Amino acid sequence: MRNEMTCLVKAEPREGLWMHTAPVPEIGPDDVLIRIKKTGICGTDIHIWNWDDWAQSTVPVPLIIGHEFAGEIVEIGRNVEGLERGQRCSGEGHLIGKNSRQSRAGKFHLDPATRGIGVNEQGAFAQFLRLPAFNVVPLPDEIPDDIGAILDPLGNAVHTALSFDLVGEDVLITGAGPIGIMAAAVARHVGARHVVITDLNPARLDLAAQVADVVPVNVAEDNLRDVAHGLKMTEGFDVGLEMSGNQTALDQMVENLVMGGRIALLGIPPGKSPVDWSRIVFKAITIKGVYGREIFETWYKMIAMLQNGLDVSGVITHRFAATDFRDGFAAMKSGQSGKVVLDWR
Repeated sequence: MRNEMTCLVKAEPREGLWMHTAPVPEIGPDDVLIRIKKTGICGTDIHIWNWDDWAQSTVPVPLIIGHEFAGEIVEIGRNVEGLERGQRCSGEGHLIGKNSRQSRAGKFHLDPATRGIGVNEQGAFAQFLRLPAFNVVPLPDEIPDDIGAILDPLGNAVHTALSFDLVGEDVLITGAGPIGIMAAAVARHVGARHVVITDLNPARLDLAAQVADVVPVNVAEDNLRDVAHGLKMTEGFDVGLEMSGNQTALDQMVENLVMGGRIALLGIPPGKSPVDWSRIVFKAITIKGVYGREIFETWYKMIAMLQNGLDVSGVITHRFAATDFRDGFAAMKSGQSGKVVLDWR
């Protein structure tokens, strides 16, 4: 096997990313080496490209970025059991500690010592990735590499959507980005009655309607109450999935939920936002913050749904060779794309 690999690196503390060569990672006894085939570009990667305040305070330089991937195992550490060379896989990008109360209780997604590949540790935008065997998720034959490369964000959508029972419920999703669109598809797949998704971007709303059986609403043009009335809702939406990180969207969600409504909050607003807590209290709203995926329950759930007919393939709108990464990032930054996948083969 070769000694060097091509990788996409945050090489300098300024805007941009650079294609470099680096040594192929050496694995430890509990690790595997994965030959990367496909990767997905994430909003987090855009923050790192832009070198915004969050990235400057979080990301060490230099760093191979990227955390959405699919590939195959080419080397196995001597302590690893249950995995094989040549096995197709994706993987959980959150590297957990083992000593916290949460981790020792099996609540791995809540471990405060979590570090992220491509954010704190060397990432997946490379020809090879070292990953703890614990984090490997084998891919069934029915799931192609393109979908394997976006299981990380699909997991965010699944974790958010399955936070509350959706069977027979009316669901409002604010934010028609790729994760919001996939959450809409999940909500319909598991039995929600009506799913309404809102945004200000017509292209993203059109994509949502193509990917999932949803009602897209441009809130700059249409009133949510009128939409709910047209769907014969008498009291409002039962469940809200907030994906936008926009305070106005959250305010609209609160106003259009039923008494005792429930909100799963994935979107991250910039800085501090004013919240009308009295409105939330008097409507008896339950709010759950969602971070990442439940390790590994979310992975089991989403793979099972993909095997049972859930189709999110339409959310991938652009595919590029890894060497054309600048075009891929331009597509993501344009606001006119869904998921963008890079091919490393």
